[in-house]
Amino acid sequence: MRRCASLRTTCVLVILAAGCASTPESRFYTLSAAPGPAATPSGLSVAVGPVIVPAAVDRPQIVVTTGPNQVRLDEFNRWASPLSNSIARVVAENLVAMLGTPRVTMSPQTLSAGADYRAVIEVQQFESALGEAATLDAVWTVTRARDGKAQTARTTVREPASAPAYDALAAAHSRALARLSRDIADGVRALGN
Repeated sequence: MRRCASLRTTCVLVILAAGCASTPESRFYTLSAAPGPAATPSGLSVAVGPVIVPAAVDRPQIVVTTGPNQVRLDEFNRWASPLSNSIARVVAENLVAMLGTPRVTMSPQTLSAGADYRAVIEVQQFESALGEAATLDAVWTVTRARDGKAQTARTTVREPASAPAYDALAAAHSRALARLSRDIADGVRALGN
């Protein structure tokens, strides 16, 4: 009887150990700035932020669209940092090159002393369709500090994913953010005239 109980205990421990060993490894992804030529140097300063993202995607797990009105949280494929921070960082890095100024900062507050312009971004949609595309829909406002003059616009872009892989999806989101950054840079230039 004891031998049978011991054998059962051993079997249970082996099954538990095998189950633990089969857990997939987590992978982490980042968004990246667009490579490109630098603009003519300028003395502009820009504060990027706050950046607001939809609650549905404001989490570490990559939220994958699987069908109409249906998503899946991928527990093992995650963003390396919060999306609002990553989006602000990438837009700021893109603006450095696009506006020709190193004076672009991330600022989560709505007030920032010393910046000539502020870019506030509200992401309406940040959709990830694995193997298909990344969709970004964002409303942004650029405000000139000296007189409060502002320009508000919307950027909507769908970037195809080159492969059914999470790194291809992150690259597609990065290209969408490059388009958003170009639109914001154009807004800064328009207010400068």
